Amino acid sequence: MKYPEFLPENGTIGFVAPSFGCSIEPYYTAFLNAQKKFAEMGHKSDLGPNCYASDGIGISNTPEACGAELTEYYCSDKNDILISCGGGELMCEILDKVDFDKIRKAKPKWYMGFSDNTNMTFLLTTLCDTASVYGPCAAAFGMEPWHENLWDAYHLLRGQQNSVHGYALWEKDSKKDEEHPLEAYNVTEEKRLMVYLPQEQNLEHNAAQTGGKSKIEVHPAENLQKKINMQGRLLGGCMDCLVNLLGTEFDKVKEFTEKYQDDGIIWFLESCDLNVMSIRRAVWQMKHAGWFSHVKGFLIGRPAVFGQEMMGLDQYHAVTDLLAEYQVPIIMDADIGHIPPMMPLVCGSYADVSIIGNQLNVNMTWK
Repeated sequence: MKYPEFLPENGTIGFVAPSFGCSIEPYYTAFLNAQKKFAEMGHKSDLGPNCYASDGIGISNTPEACGAELTEYYCSDKNDILISCGGGELMCEILDKVDFDKIRKAKPKWYMGFSDNTNMTFLLTTLCDTASVYGPCAAAFGMEPWHENLWDAYHLLRGQQNSVHGYALWEKDSKKDEEHPLEAYNVTEEKRLMVYLPQEQNLEHNAAQTGGKSKIEVHPAENLQKKINMQGRLLGGCMDCLVNLLGTEFDKVKEFTEKYQDDGIIWFLESCDLNVMSIRRAVWQMKHAGWFSHVKGFLIGRPAVFGQEMMGLDQYHAVTDLLAEYQVPIIMDADIGHIPPMMPLVCGSYADVSIIGNQLNVNMTWK
């Protein structure tokens, strides 16, 4: 695994928009303030041509323009790291226009973003054997004041920390809008991790044998009396994007998991638009594609469609009913993804993940 050099003191942050740009409020003003805050910390900005563009469909510009920007700025020596302006809908369409061969041969560079940016963070790791950061996009750094998760992301990019932990509260209703572009996270809800532990599975009571009703038990982590621990190489992102890559020429997951089978894989997964049935279909598809070979555990983020139940299926059994057979821990409602705050995770790193009570800790090693 290749690990890029960290952002140096007074280093330059490159910004690109392979998905949506910061062309409208509240993102426009937030992005401007993010640049201002980074400048006050001593950093220069190197803006790609699409950062304020809104000429594309589901992305900032045409696939050709977005692919060219991403390739050029990743390979450029004018910036030290890259942060994506934002997520979007159709970043997958730029992949044919990204020169992954050139990127693979270039000096490794940290790239950070989430959601639609899974199309880059995931492929950097699986195609180029290069670590990336699944973390906040550029406009988030414009909030006043920064939440702890933004400091975690910044310190990670600086090489000043390699551990992150879950946060006490999460945001149910955002106060950020066009008139309040710099609003901080409105964290009001207490974190409550849910877990499935393998020793509690009864294979004779799976859904197929019980008339479709799951017997797999899910528990609040705070009720457990013992520490949960797992080690493996982090891999994952937004399921909406991952299943779109599955089976394409960009799908080299089985080769990646085979290469790192001695380490094992800890999958981190979250979702944006998927309802609970779609989440279950996505898990089924990844499972039957062989992606979960050599798995050591799962970290499942709070789904953006939170608390939904359809036809007796909730967000927990949407994943546990199909993943229980792997006999590894499944940690759910983790601080990953679309419901802030999110822990920045280094895709490709070797991680030691533990839960003590309701506290999730992820210690990442650059090996």
